[in-house]
Amino acid sequence: MGELSVQALKEVSIDFSEGDFIAVAGPSGSGKTTMMNIIGLIDQPSSGRLIIGGQSTENVSRRELTRLRREFVGFVFQSFNLLPVLTVFENVELPLLIGSGGGKDLPKKERKERVEYFLEGVGLADRRKHKPTELSGGQQQRAAIARAMVTKPKLIIADEPTANLDSANGERILELMKKVNQEEGTTFLFSTHDPDIWKMAGHILFLRDGEVESEEKK
Repeated sequence: MGELSVQALKEVSIDFSEGDFIAVAGPSGSGKTTMMNIIGLIDQPSSGRLIIGGQSTENVSRRELTRLRREFVGFVFQSFNLLPVLTVFENVELPLLIGSGGGKDLPKKERKERVEYFLEGVGLADRRKHKPTELSGGQQQRAAIARAMVTKPKLIIADEPTANLDSANGERILELMKKVNQEEGTTFLFSTHDPDIWKMAGHILFLRDGEVESEEKK
């Protein structure tokens, strides 16, 4: 910020295991977003190391980081980031069509079945032909969640995934995520203030002022 240097994270050293279900909590400015962006390979740390899937990201090219992020990580953003010109089905299918891995080589029939499975799971099967502008905020959030899970990535990073959902749909989404977590071994990392996610999490991390204030493993 100009000449002002802001240290977003300080001496944060943590380990997450494959198949973990992790909730990260903390007040605004605690460093949650920075930590999630580093783990998700969007940002690189100015010091320290990130090891993901047994691979250090030090001295890795930008192109390789992009490939690793595309194949390894799924994101659920608060801003949804759905493409307005595509239908719900096409938005969810898109990650299967771009890049390498993650389902690009799936036969068309299997690709269609996978998209429909996740649309059914998030309760949007009857909205598959709608455009994002024809959906409510909660429906857009559910479409974004289906899109994040459709490639069956090793890691899903979710920023307040239940914030725009009513309690019934929030519960439905969490049950689907937990099912994917248990059946596929997918690691879930949530930035959230939702106590329902805290209850389901096997690993809870509290940040304050860029530091780990407390850590709980169930």
